[in-house]
Amino acid sequence: MIILFLFAFLGGVVTILSPCILPILPVVLSGSLGGGKKRPWGIIVGFVAGFTIFTLFLTAIVNAFGISANFLRNLSFVVIFIFGLALISSKMQIWSERIFSKLAARASRPHGQGFWGGVVIGLSIGLIWTPCVGPILASVISLALTGQVSGFAFFITLAYSLGTALPMMAIMFGGRGLLARVPALTRNTQIIQKAFGVCMILVAVAIFFNYDRKFQTFVLNIFPNYGAGLTALEDNALVRAMLDRTSSPIRDLQGIAPEIISGGEWFNSDPVTIEALRGQQVVLIDFFTYSCINCIRTIPYLNAWHNAYAKDGLTIIGIHTPEFEFEKNPENVTKALNDLGIRYGVVQDNNYATWRAYNNHYWPAKYLIDINGKIVYSHFGEGSYDITEGRIQDALKERLRALGVDANINTDTVVIESQDVRAGSPEIYFGFSRNEYLKNGKQNQGGVQTFQYPENISTNSLYLFGKWKIAEEYAQSMDADEKIIFQYRSKNVFFVAGSESPVAIQILQDGKPLEQGFGKDVLPNGSVIIKDNRLYHLIGDDSFGEHTLELRIGSGGLKAYTFTFG
Repeated sequence: MIILFLFAFLGGVVTILSPCILPILPVVLSGSLGGGKKRPWGIIVGFVAGFTIFTLFLTAIVNAFGISANFLRNLSFVVIFIFGLALISSKMQIWSERIFSKLAARASRPHGQGFWGGVVIGLSIGLIWTPCVGPILASVISLALTGQVSGFAFFITLAYSLGTALPMMAIMFGGRGLLARVPALTRNTQIIQKAFGVCMILVAVAIFFNYDRKFQTFVLNIFPNYGAGLTALEDNALVRAMLDRTSSPIRDLQGIAPEIISGGEWFNSDPVTIEALRGQQVVLIDFFTYSCINCIRTIPYLNAWHNAYAKDGLTIIGIHTPEFEFEKNPENVTKALNDLGIRYGVVQDNNYATWRAYNNHYWPAKYLIDINGKIVYSHFGEGSYDITEGRIQDALKERLRALGVDANINTDTVVIESQDVRAGSPEIYFGFSRNEYLKNGKQNQGGVQTFQYPENISTNSLYLFGKWKIAEEYAQSMDADEKIIFQYRSKNVFFVAGSESPVAIQILQDGKPLEQGFGKDVLPNGSVIIKDNRLYHLIGDDSFGEHTLELRIGSGGLKAYTFTFG
């Protein structure tokens, strides 16, 4: 556990150089100026408290008070803007100090030393601080999203924020020391202060209009490995092993696998329990959702293992935990299971009860349970199929020994055609809850927006054209002739979408109608018909490349959820 705290702390330290954070550094550096000696300490205290609280409890705060996360984020812009004005105007500085001193019940000392004003700045930075986090904090955030905020999650987040606070302190106190030691700077303190005030105002305006994300995209397009290099500190075998251990029920339940908690219908089998299978079967639990391409690519292996080892005592149980609302519909799940050829038992986990019982964080995720009902192996994501199959075979051999059966297990590894799943583009969400790659409209904001065709297109940036209704999970076309434009790096393009009535979409690649590289769902004329809510395969090129995708939508009613690549 201490190792994770240490790496979380170190991960926070290097986050100060993340491309997501660079636009906010002028606000941090402004702590070197004005407000007295206690102002930097106030910023640090406010940031640590704000980042920790908002990371773990933002969803609960939003639900409890009926306000949007976007409102809180906009409020933080206003605070930064006001403090920028305070650096420019002495009257504004006195007014702001009085306001924040009163908020802190220190009205008798209206000017103070700037500590409470610093706290407010720090809280604002903590709210808008959106670092390119590594696997440790990403794991904690996934706990927060499912309502599991434990002491472990709190202290990991606190360690991360303290690590980030360290270079922030160095920047602010280093700036103050430089001002004190260089006479030329001391003589021009007022000019420097006003310059930083202008910088803070510009930063607030830039973040409000999402130019910070455009800057991040610009940096990553020029230096594609920049962000990955910073998070590489956390991405090592030791950290992954510790995360697996803390994410596993072995720690809390002495290895006994949690029970399956039905959150909907069972498919392909009668309801079963881990308790009933204990002492008889080896069980492989697979968390998946049917529109997830990473999950879909693992299905051929699961089907093959079911066919090869069911007679030897293996029971595979799929736990269908939905990412989108439409995936909760049992009719949609039934159709998807038929399309994927799944014949082993699957149960809906619509309320995430089994997901939480297993402390799971990922799609897909596999947990192997031996004949004694203990979790003996887990794997998250794609890959390592030979290792997983080997562990299945070992568990089945142990089962035979425990039952006293004289028989052999087939140890021939199933052969599945390998797939090149490289992707140079991230998963792209259309709904306002996660549409940070939307570049020609208002991010994180619901309602109807009218989008103009972009003059310039950047790689891995989402552009819409026409009138769209932006909902939490999807963007819905309102009229005919709307367009979706995206420049991607990959071989395959997948599109999660649906519509109440069929919608025809014409696919263009690099400005031309699709003539080759047809995805499995594309018709010979280069179009695709969208109806059922599911994953559609649009592009299937022979080789990895960078291309511009344009989707021309024939009518209103299309619900676009995500693009995925591989």
